[in-house]
Amino acid sequence: MKSDLTEQFERTEQSQRTDQCESTEQLQRTEQLQHTEQLQRPEKFQRGTVSFVRRDDRLRPRLQRTWDAHHAAWVLDVPRVRASMSVAPGYLLDPVRDFGRVAPLVVEIGSGTGDAVVRGAQASPGTNFLAVEVYRPGLAATVAKIVRHDLTNVRLVQADAVQVLKHMLGQGSVAEIWVFFADPWHKNRHHKRRLVNPGFADLAASRLAPGGPLRLATDWPDYARQMLDVFGACGSLINPYAGLTSPHPPPVDLVDLVDPVDPVDPLDPIGWETGFAPRFEGRVMTRFEQKALVSGRTIYDLELRRVRGRSDRPEDVPLA
Repeated sequence: MKSDLTEQFERTEQSQRTDQCESTEQLQRTEQLQHTEQLQRPEKFQRGTVSFVRRDDRLRPRLQRTWDAHHAAWVLDVPRVRASMSVAPGYLLDPVRDFGRVAPLVVEIGSGTGDAVVRGAQASPGTNFLAVEVYRPGLAATVAKIVRHDLTNVRLVQADAVQVLKHMLGQGSVAEIWVFFADPWHKNRHHKRRLVNPGFADLAASRLAPGGPLRLATDWPDYARQMLDVFGACGSLINPYAGLTSPHPPPVDLVDLVDPVDPVDPLDPIGWETGFAPRFEGRVMTRFEQKALVSGRTIYDLELRRVRGRSDRPEDVPLA
């Protein structure tokens, strides 16, 4: 028979093991709870700089009714990573699942109220169009136009363009990319927010099919020069208009932008009389562009082409 001392020792040891198991289970429950709370906690969109700011997403009553009735059919429900404008890594656009067919894909970044993408979809019913926009009023206006024109070849995604390019679109999967009148962030301290930078150029190029065009337009001369410089340094893109006479007059409104420390002549014919493309006929004339022309501003079009035979691995593409 066991002595009282032995039995007491075994009971103490068993009690300690039980307490240890309960402590481990409690720790696991606490860690799980903390993980869940972390996933649910609101967080700023990225640690890095993005090319947009959040705005009021409220809709007018009529547009709200259209949105409620139709957005589920046209706006892709993408998985997020906490941030509202993010796209979860590993989520790829599936043309059969998302469009119901396989067809050439045109992506418009910053589609606004949808004038360009809807006109493009009307003109090219055999092409799939993906509109990328962060502002819900613009998406709702686009949905209303899709419904009005009875279109079936347009889908929308509410997300940051860099996230869409990086996660949703595979290498060489896009026939064309459009970027019309991206926010110029005209103040010097905000230039870091501009969408077009070396990282964006490499990422966009990697998603284009060989020979596919990247089309851009801006009414801001300083941004136009930056675009020329950025894309001119991208080895995966070529400018078919480089070295040719520009269809635009010299941008005289750049005279005040000369840096006295590092003066660069804004009227330099090498920098400004070459590299710009004729106006893209597929770009609808919006009220924004009409106002710019009426006020005397010049519209600068650029067209870059994906270099044929160049293959970039996704891990080799730098991001902004």
